Order: sequence, then C-alpha cells, then structure tokens
Amino acid sequence: MKKIAPSILSSDICDLAKLLPSLEKEAEWLHLDVMDGHFVQNITFGFPIIKSLRPKTKMFFDTHSMISKPERYFERFAEAGSNAITFHLETVEKPLNAIKQIRALGCKAGIALNNQTSAKKAIPFLHEVDLVLVMGIEAGFGGQKLIPKDLEKVRLFRKEIDSRKLSTLISFDGGVNRQTLPDVIEAGADIFAMGSAIFGKENPAEELKLLKKEFGFC
Repeated sequence: MKKIAPSILSSDICDLAKLLPSLEKEAEWLHLDVMDGHFVQNITFGFPIIKSLRPKTKMFFDTHSMISKPERYFERFAEAGSNAITFHLETVEKPLNAIKQIRALGCKAGIALNNQTSAKKAIPFLHEVDLVLVMGIEAGFGGQKLIPKDLEKVRLFRKEIDSRKLSTLISFDGGVNRQTLPDVIEAGADIFAMGSAIFGKENPAEELKLLKKEFGFC
C-alpha cells in the first residue's frame, strides 16, 4: 500500500510534539531528514530530537541520513528510536557492510541517491535493502521544485523490482505536492515524503487527510 510520509524538515519543531497525535491518525510513517552541514550544506537535527519524539508516537521513523561517514552514527540512530535508517550511497565506501550494520541493529535498511547519481549504482543492492530513496531535488534544502528527470529513476527501479519480484519499497523525497504527486505515483513510487506541502498548511493533519482521499491512499 502506498503511503505519504510527513517530512518534519518543514515543520515547526516546537509544535511537532503537539501535532503528532493528529498526524498519527493519518500517517504510518514519519520522514526524518538529518543533515550535517558537510555532505549537504544545511544542518537540521540529530539524536536528541529523534529520541524526544519517539515516546510521543507509534509512527514508523524513517531516518534519512544526509551526513558524511554515516556508519559512525547508525547505532545512535537506532538507540534514539529509528525504525529504518536510510543512507546515501555517495557517503559510504562499502554499502553492503553498511546495510548489514543497520540490520544488525534491528532496523530496516535503506539506500538513497542524490539527483546527480546514476540509478545504476543502486541496482546491485536492491535485493539487499528494504527501501531505495530517490531524491527529486538537490539534497539539503526543503521547499524546492521537483526535477522531472528524477522520475526516470523511479521508473527504472519499479521495473527492476517488479521483474525480480522484490519487496523493496521505492521512496521519493523532494518537491512532492498536490500538483506533482500524480506524476510520482504514475512513475511507481511507494512512499512519498512530503514536507512543506503538509506542514505549510494551517492544519497539517487535515491536509494529509484530504490528500489521501483525493489520491486514493485511503
């Protein structure tokens, strides 16, 4: 089943704890963008925020690690309450070792590709991971417009996953809103990380409910 995953990058962190109960009624996943100011230019949040949110909801935490040398922090992400840890292939020398490290911590493992990275680099690992994340924008900043050519990666992964009968999910992150969501659905994604399109509204949970109904997620 396809899912919308609210991305807290665009939320008011101070109000997020109060919003979680209403969001939880409409969403199973929460997308957590962790940025280090090195792999990407921006800096967001880290372990303390994840840990503080964890007791307040049963939502699935997909931690999107946009940091250099992420292996150093997998254990701390897991301890903070992450259910899945998704790292960028551009940041590790031995992806298979990183995948195994995440699984050993009891978390789902995901790989991500920045929009300049060829989809071919992820093909050898599709059968090893629980999800593959396609960036539809330049990693590091929210509120950007979706780059249409990045949908071709989704189509390639969809074809590959289906032909090999894999259970790997395709997540799409960046520029997803009411106008672009139909194209991302058509391309074949399963998980849709949506930030400003949800948290930019006065009532994020109500907007999420409307989106689900409009696009058949219910």
